[in-house]
Amino acid sequence: MKEVMDNFNRQTQQRFHEYDHRMKTTRQKCKEQCDKEIQKIILKDKLEKELMDKFATLHTDIQNDAIPTCVCEKSVADKVEKNCMKCTQNLGGIVAPSSGVLAGIAEGALYVWRDAEIVAAIAAAKEAGAAKGAAVGIKEGIKVLLNRLNTDFGLSPVRIKELESVINGTNYTDVTFIYEAIYTTYKRSCVPVDVSVRFTVADTDLTFCESVWNQTLAVSQRNMGTSPLPIIQKTAQKIVSDANFTAAATAETATEEATTTLTAKNTGEVNATYMGYQTPIIASIVAILVIVLVMIIIYLILRYRRKKKMKKKLQYIKLLEE
Repeated sequence: MKEVMDNFNRQTQQRFHEYDHRMKTTRQKCKEQCDKEIQKIILKDKLEKELMDKFATLHTDIQNDAIPTCVCEKSVADKVEKNCMKCTQNLGGIVAPSSGVLAGIAEGALYVWRDAEIVAAIAAAKEAGAAKGAAVGIKEGIKVLLNRLNTDFGLSPVRIKELESVINGTNYTDVTFIYEAIYTTYKRSCVPVDVSVRFTVADTDLTFCESVWNQTLAVSQRNMGTSPLPIIQKTAQKIVSDANFTAAATAETATEEATTTLTAKNTGEVNATYMGYQTPIIASIVAILVIVLVMIIIYLILRYRRKKKMKKKLQYIKLLEE
């Protein structure tokens, strides 16, 4: 639309320049011709008066065909000027309403586009916020899980580091995977492979082994052995449940915050783009109004000059009739 307006403005200015150049040349020719004809008529009238004084019988009547052609007949300049006045008047009545209609259409299209883009921006913000919230929740859930493995089982930082390398966002809520990993660590660190060989628990695993033994002894009956597997499984289930709850709560909060931030950012970008599109439309409307104003000024100037010329013609005719 901006390109169309620029093209229209450029063609209109070019035509006005061409018209003004032709009008100047034509007016100059007409003026020179009128001056010559008027001089001839004045000279003729002067001669006729002198002859009337000398010859009383002489009767002279200036006919209508003696009036200069540039006064009686419409010259090319007059026709061009008249057509230009009509064109200016018509364009003034057409361009102004048309500019309003075009501006309304463009503005309406922009409003529709902006509303659609804002809806899409909000949807994208919700989707991105949910993804970001889920990632933050998983990270916090794994953190809680590892901390609880340290506090509830007494796992050393070395064992926590080993588990951290295999725990991810998919398996950190898998109770079976967690208690099997802990039980495997227990068998490797706290149970001798060969009872005939002296077995010593490493210092890094001593707290972990004692924690499992104490929990097992607390639920075992007198003179009856109890496997630590149910104890590990039950404790792991509680730890995973707490980690899952923390992850869900953290994800919800992070999702809300991220969605709010991204919504403000995306809608701000849409509004900035909307204003960027709106500025050329406003500039085009202003340009059209300026063109209309110039046309009106040209029309008024031509009208004034035409009235002035008609007044001068009437004076010439009156002078000749006298």
